[in-house]
Amino acid sequence: MSHYFETPTGRATTFRVGMRLWDADVELESSKGVFSGGGLDVGTAMMLRSTEPPTGPVHLLDLGCGIGPITVALGLANPEARITAIDVNERALALTRSNADRLGIGDRVSTLLPEDVPVDELYDEIWSNPPIRIGKPALHELLTTWLDRLRPDGTAWMVVARNLGADSLTVWLEEQGWGCERLASAKGFRVFAVRRG
Repeated sequence: MSHYFETPTGRATTFRVGMRLWDADVELESSKGVFSGGGLDVGTAMMLRSTEPPTGPVHLLDLGCGIGPITVALGLANPEARITAIDVNERALALTRSNADRLGIGDRVSTLLPEDVPVDELYDEIWSNPPIRIGKPALHELLTTWLDRLRPDGTAWMVVARNLGADSLTVWLEEQGWGCERLASAKGFRVFAVRRG
């Protein structure tokens, strides 16, 4: 069984999907075998509605970028932002790269497999609709790895479905010493800001 967090096999057939990202209406190139390939997923849409884009010359991480809606949203909203978009799905990375280039933000976007990110790279903010379905141990390892890349005053913005463990994830993060502020709760999703405790 294929999952969006694995690189699909076979030739990719691409198509365009329209979406609203903060104040921008865009079309992103998409394909089967990637997260939310049919359009902007409900969780990410809710996260964007519940947050404001960062301002100024910040370095941002899109953790699990899919076809790049968060990367594109950040890049279009903040012309000073540098964005690192990571995913384990190489088709998703290619689509994010293509979308960033086509929408004129490609010079500020790096698309990388997780293992290719420089080990000393730190981020002002992390944005993510994390891959909950990889399982709790793998998810905890992923979040531990990347949250440790936040600068001391940094924030991670995340959205998680309530029925997939949003509340228990919040408890776990707090047990690890992170502060979790719930920003919104609707349509079965929780949006929260994670900062160092």
